[in-house]
Amino acid sequence: QVQLVESGGGLVQAGGSLRLSCAASGRTFSSYAMAWFRQAPGKEREFVGYIWWTGGSTSYADSVKGRFTMSRDNAKNTVYLQMNSLKPEDTAVYYCAAVDSPYYRGSYYYSRSSNYDYWGQGTQVTVSS
Repeated sequence: QVQLVESGGGLVQAGGSLRLSCAASGRTFSSYAMAWFRQAPGKEREFVGYIWWTGGSTSYADSVKGRFTMSRDNAKNTVYLQMNSLKPEDTAVYYCAAVDSPYYRGSYYYSRSSNYDYWGQGTQVTVSS
């Protein structure tokens, strides 16, 4: 069992930055692929980005590409989402997710929320215009 706890959300003006953190506990973290998803009010949960356990493979949704960056520190069992040039449309609850993935399964696999076994409780990000 893996427990995920997100932090770092808050209120920021458009054009600003935030860094979200997701701390994992419970099992060996290093073989897990990690992802961020988000859900705005009245909308479905959508993929933001993922990072494979080696950190050598990442992918992002087109809506955040070039603005958001994921990184991970396996020694600290933590994954990060650096969000720059934030826009009001980035307002959502951001969720961290994990799946045990010692072998790479491709970007499409990691972009699907149904493939993740563990989820955090979410952290609110609000971007004001």
